Amino acid sequence: MPTIIVNDKMQTGYSYHLSAREGKDFAPDFQPELTPKQMLEMGVFEGHYLTDCQSEFPKDWFEKARINPEYPDESLNYFGIKSRLPLREWQNRGWIIAPDIRGWFQWYCRYYMGRRLPLIDSLQIKRWKSSSATKRKSSKIAIWETSIAAKSNDRHYCNGPIIRFFSNNFFS
Repeated sequence: MPTIIVNDKMQTGYSYHLSAREGKDFAPDFQPELTPKQMLEMGVFEGHYLTDCQSEFPKDWFEKARINPEYPDESLNYFGIKSRLPLREWQNRGWIIAPDIRGWFQWYCRYYMGRRLPLIDSLQIKRWKSSSATKRKSSKIAIWETSIAAKSNDRHYCNGPIIRFFSNNFFS
């Protein structure tokens, strides 16, 4: 399986080996509801994510992606809301786990492609589980609560992986 070499604005000289099949061979307790491609098509993080490192990921992920390389644009987000915090805030809160210096979604993209780093994967899957399936209310309520929180003046934003807000039948 191939080795991916990363050279973008935030990370140079990093490489990783793909040891699992793309979109397959996930940990048994990790069952995400959306693929990275679907998330990008929904304008995750207001379309301002992975804009400078597309060469690392499959080209078809970006064919219909709602992205803006210049600035975050809430109108690109599926829900039309602010759903991201600045990277500096993620760093301050200790949410960045090297080598995925852009955060959880970068880890998920690399994991989805087939990279496996057992210790890091375990930590990131625990983060996902703490914010997802078993604790979540119905999708409609969670989406509504997130929209209200994101639009409120208390500066509380959706600060976790956006995939936690979708049920398995959300798109059917």
